[in-house]
Amino acid sequence: MARFKEKYNNEVKKALMEKFQYDNVMQLPKIEKVVINMGLGDGKDNPKVIKAAVDELTTIAGQAPVITKAKKSVANFKVRAGMNVGAKVTLRGERMYEFLDRFITIALPRVRDFRGVSANSFDGRGNYTLGVKEQLIFPEINIDKVETVRGMDITFVTSAKTDEEARELLRLMGMPFVK
Repeated sequence: MARFKEKYNNEVKKALMEKFQYDNVMQLPKIEKVVINMGLGDGKDNPKVIKAAVDELTTIAGQAPVITKAKKSVANFKVRAGMNVGAKVTLRGERMYEFLDRFITIALPRVRDFRGVSANSFDGRGNYTLGVKEQLIFPEINIDKVETVRGMDITFVTSAKTDEEARELLRLMGMPFVK
């Protein structure tokens, strides 16, 4: 886990300084936080589904998630404001670097037919979001105990000013972008 932070401090900083010609080390972009979000459309009626999702997110992230509630009522989806509709967890510091290490080196290669992640999922402000179709790619999850396969969104929030800076930061950290 400390290996990833050391890699950032040593190799990544030097490469970013050379490529973007920064004057000061404080201008360097860095990953500020990682947010893992799991939407549970079927969980609004069944509290056991939310409990199972919270347990899985806790196992994956290493900290307890927050249950998200609907902000508005939507009649077509049979959702009222205040209903439980998902769970999310925000990782910072050591837990963030530990998750990054496990995600890039262990979980992503376990995705079926994996050829790399899209390099186009940046939001224009240097943040990167990718969707994972199943939670089974994480080795911490016991496949026998999983009732339903759920996807999740993983957002990497960076301090980069542009998408190009963020893309280079993530590439240097080991994110396998499609060529």
